[in-house]
Amino acid sequence: MPRAGREGSPPPSEWPHHRNAGVTQSRFGAFVRIMPSSRQPRSLRTHTGHLRAEGLRFALVVSRFNEFITERLLASAVDTLLRLGARRRDLEIVRVPGAFEIPAAARKVAASGRFQAILCLGLILRGETPHFDFISREVTRGIGQSALDSGVPHGFGVLTCDTLEEAIQRAGLKAGNKGGETALAAVEMANLFSAAGDARRRLRR
Repeated sequence: MPRAGREGSPPPSEWPHHRNAGVTQSRFGAFVRIMPSSRQPRSLRTHTGHLRAEGLRFALVVSRFNEFITERLLASAVDTLLRLGARRRDLEIVRVPGAFEIPAAARKVAASGRFQAILCLGLILRGETPHFDFISREVTRGIGQSALDSGVPHGFGVLTCDTLEEAIQRAGLKAGNKGGETALAAVEMANLFSAAGDARRRLRR
């Protein structure tokens, strides 16, 4: 079975589709085996979100600190959303000073009820703060808690890297671009949540 390291992972556009192949790549770079759809038990009802962004509104919360990297993440996320059918007028960018401020801004934006998904984009470098582990943990926890409390999908695009070189690789070079991957996840989850809401409303009738 092929293996891929963190720096050798192909971009999402090159991943094999699970309906056409027995192997696909997880978001963490490892390869996992997926049962082809033709062999899956027909009695199991499966829900999944499609990758179409038409008619959906997205907020992109991006930190200004380490702008050299975060702007690359933002550009890739916007490009991916547009390619999936989103309209420019349905994308709004919210800029915050640093990664630590992302969760609070994301929670505020989600509470507005205007967006189907929030994309959180930033970078935390180990060499720039002695509180790397604390900041990373709090940002991760805060984004996750905001998503759970609001019921709005949050795409996690905050890089936690040991060096600037590693961040550069994950923002558009050998390791793909985390911004684009975050956009893909956000679109899929937004559609999944929408489908679940439609099904719930049908059951109430």
